[in-house]
Amino acid sequence: MGERLRIGFVGLGRMGAPIALALLEGGFPLTVFGRDAMRLAPILARGATRAASPAELAAASDVVFLCVTDTEAVQQLALGPRGLAEGGRPGAIVVDHSTIHPTATRAIAREIAARAAMHWLDAPVSGGPPAVARRALVVFVGGDAGILERVRPILSLYAGRITHMGPSGSGQTTKLLNQALVGIGFAALAETARLALACGIDASRLPEALADGRGDSRLLQEYFPRMVAGDRRLFGRIDILLKDLDMVGSLAREAASPMPLAALASELHRLAVAVGLGAEDNAALVDLYRR
Repeated sequence: MGERLRIGFVGLGRMGAPIALALLEGGFPLTVFGRDAMRLAPILARGATRAASPAELAAASDVVFLCVTDTEAVQQLALGPRGLAEGGRPGAIVVDHSTIHPTATRAIAREIAARAAMHWLDAPVSGGPPAVARRALVVFVGGDAGILERVRPILSLYAGRITHMGPSGSGQTTKLLNQALVGIGFAALAETARLALACGIDASRLPEALADGRGDSRLLQEYFPRMVAGDRRLFGRIDILLKDLDMVGSLAREAASPMPLAALASELHRLAVAVGLGAEDNAALVDLYRR
């Protein structure tokens, strides 16, 4: 796809804003929608155009990107009053970087195709905002493989690995499996960090000591030092991961597949939210063990 394609973007939060900026810097005309003027201001100052509604944004776009918080937000943007389905043209493509339930994404994809003849790719991401700057974001994609190839050059402006996982919903299923591993991993790191500190060793050296061994992982290298040092810079939120872990539980029940460790990780994150840590970075999960 050429650089003159018109791009629309909804969801200029911590994850969406750097992606939108990468699209703009890639030379694509960019239209954005959002109700928070402060979030829109930086991208508008760089040359983006503001739409009054998702429908208006869809009418001005060949490819629309979504990066919002939950299933309800995606449903309203796509199918609600003045939503994408009202303004989108036949053949336009929606790339949904949000993390939502696979069953819901399949229903949305069917409905927007029936109402507006628009193509839908569920394309949740992993790696966080720092990966966008390195063009190293990981994208799991569900939907038509041919449609993915049409937008792959655009995704490559910020993603290092783009994997087609199968039909609609497959990208979201893959993301939830990823979140199960991440949620369990954070829980394991938090209690291990607390034990290391309680035993009096230099806990800050544990990632170095375990590097390349069986206990090593990217989570260990990135988050264990932050847990030990009290580094709470915000890269992800405990309450957002809890939302994803709850969807893991729902998916597991639908598939009649037991997930006891994921369920325990979900309850630990729920406890963290209950004691006021919901808006904190995932590294703050260790603070449950310090109270």
